[in-house]
Order: sequence, then C-alpha cells, then structure tokens
Amino acid sequence: MIGIAPEMNKARFYSMEVWGGATFDVATRFLNEDPWARPRILKKMLPDTPLQMLLRGQNLVGYRHYADDVVVAFVRHAADVGIDIFRVFDGLNDERNLETSIKAIKKCGKHAQLSICYSLTEPKMGGLVVQPRVLPQ
Repeated sequence: MIGIAPEMNKARFYSMEVWGGATFDVATRFLNEDPWARPRILKKMLPDTPLQMLLRGQNLVGYRHYADDVVVAFVRHAADVGIDIFRVFDGLNDERNLETSIKAIKKCGKHAQLSICYSLTEPKMGGLVVQPRVLPQ
C-alpha cells in the first residue's frame, strides 16, 4: 500500500477505506504490528485523500460490545491517527448500538456514514423459498 499511495493520492478519490473491520485484529494477532500504524502512515502518504474505516458500532473492531468510554476513546484515537470517515454498522441493525460511536465521531468533527446490514438467504440454508409464478398470457 505504501508503494502505490502517492499515485493513489493523485487520483483524488472521494475517500479510501484503509482500516477497520478485521484489519485491527489481524495486525495485532497475526502480524505482530501496531494496528494504529497503518492509518497514521497512510495519512502522511495520502494527505489529499480522506481515509475511511469500517466501525462495528458498539463492537468497534472487535467481536463483543465495549463500554461507552472505550468506544469514545477508540473513536477519538482513530480520528487522531487520520481517520476522516467512519462507516458505522451494527450486525443486528439496532440503532442503540450506533449512538455512542456516532456522537463520538461528530464530537471529533468527523463524518459518520451509517450502514444497514442485510443478507439473502439461500434456500438450502432454511430461508423462505419463493416460487416464481407463471402469469397467464
């Protein structure tokens, strides 16, 4: 990413999603890296391109709910290291799980981009099967 970053910066993208989701977990558990280094380095190399991340609402970048003060501190630090746009979702589409992070994002003067989750269930997975109707001609 570092090698191509200056050219990507010249492209004038609306934003580049560079962090969040599992990237934090992978950096710490598997790559033995500082997870905060990626946005910090990329912000220096992409000064004209807003950086975006995926944030799992109250779960942040983890797999369980975190206390409100942890959410606020995480968002503040992510903003400090270079995240400009936070794409926020909750796997249950429960808006209560978005409130704390959205307030923290706005307090940092950053952009909160809200998302909803949906999936299409394959018939073999036990979902509702809809048979197509043939209309008379």
